[in-house]
Amino acid sequence: MPQVETLAPASRPALIVGWVLSGLFALFMLGASVAPKLMQMPVAEATMTDLGWPPGHTLWIGGLELTLTALYLIPRTRAGAVLMTGLLGGAIATQIRADSPLFSHILFGLYLGALMWGGLWLRDPAVRALLPFRR
Repeated sequence: MPQVETLAPASRPALIVGWVLSGLFALFMLGASVAPKLMQMPVAEATMTDLGWPPGHTLWIGGLELTLTALYLIPRTRAGAVLMTGLLGGAIATQIRADSPLFSHILFGLYLGALMWGGLWLRDPAVRALLPFRR
């Protein structure tokens, strides 16, 4: 008979902190990144143009960010986190290409990724099993 491994559920404090971190990530993405792009704010278009993106791509990228943020918040899937990691990697590459400052711009995608994966790791036993943290 095959052995079935059960995953230990997150403790209540870990689950709460995980959802708080995930919520902070989602609120940042929606408020500081998605909304300015979808509302076609001049600052969003100017920033994207300064980073080398052609005019008109801002709305498309905002829609992609909105979709990935929504996918991230769906508890039964981890696809949003995996796909968002790709988007954040692209943001890092864009900042490197634009020769932006290291800690405030280039690594900002890494900071967001750590917040995103940290929240998911705390609230999802499957992610903890896949990415174990050992002392």
